[in-house]
Amino acid sequence: PDCLLLQILSYLGACDRLLKQGYEEGQVEEAMEMFQYSEKKAAEFLHLLAQFNDMGFQQNEIKEVLLLCGNQREKALEELVMK
Repeated sequence: PDCLLLQILSYLGACDRLLKQGYEEGQVEEAMEMFQYSEKKAAEFLHLLAQFNDMGFQQNEIKEVLLLCGNQREKALEELVMK
């Protein structure tokens, strides 16, 4: 039980830090789930998602490409441009 509580607190702390960076709650929760609650990987994903979104790419395409490319910016950008 203590272990579960620590995991929950860790998750909430990570979500809070990501929300404070300006990401939307739904996106934060989705990213945390997609990357097995790794704050680092979720943060990379959210950062790249926002960047590519600003470039005019469609959000659903961005998510798909980032997952396929493992958050590798250059590879993902190449894939998005080719679509």
